[in-house]
Amino acid sequence: MNNINVHIGKEEFVYVVGPSGAGKTTFIKLIIRELKPSEGSIHVNGTNLGDLTEKEIPYLRRKIGVVFQDFKLFPKMSVYENIAFALEVIEAPANRIKERVMEVLDIVHLKDKARFYPSELSGGEMQRIAIARAIVNHPAILIADEPTGNLDPETAWSIMGILEEINNRGTTVVMATHNSHIVNNLRKRVIAIDDGRVVRDEWRGAYGYEA
Repeated sequence: MNNINVHIGKEEFVYVVGPSGAGKTTFIKLIIRELKPSEGSIHVNGTNLGDLTEKEIPYLRRKIGVVFQDFKLFPKMSVYENIAFALEVIEAPANRIKERVMEVLDIVHLKDKARFYPSELSGGEMQRIAIARAIVNHPAILIADEPTGNLDPETAWSIMGILEEINNRGTTVVMATHNSHIVNNLRKRVIAIDDGRVVRDEWRGAYGYEA
């Protein structure tokens, strides 16, 4: 990526769009310090990511929730266990884990699925569980990488409703997407990336590419 200068403010909802191979995934990997820039600097919540040691990176990621297109749920864990795991790794108290897991299941409207396993869920339900796990630690930022890519249109819109609700609760949402219908109908800020460069940055922007 070259000559990128972007500022995303607190509680914004931003689409990152562009053709395949344009640099959207690289953009996301830089934010979560999966990649390190060869020059320049990236700041997240006031932290210069270039200054982080390898041991400090996991602590950064506790403040950033990430949702992927392919869900990345643990197949042998129940819905409850999948979400609780994110709290167990930071040694949260057991009573707090139970309380918070049920809170986020309520946000994604799946409290009745707590004891189900991923194989028993629809694609939309698995994505909602992935979102619940991503927000269970109260992250300041939620990164969603093609969160509707494997979903039918109706289910995709239900996922967008949940992401909007999370954003309205104060979480910054950065969503990489190819879904022109969602971008054009649910107008937010649009950052368009092409050939590793930001070619457009518009408030309430349109998708701007062929569907």
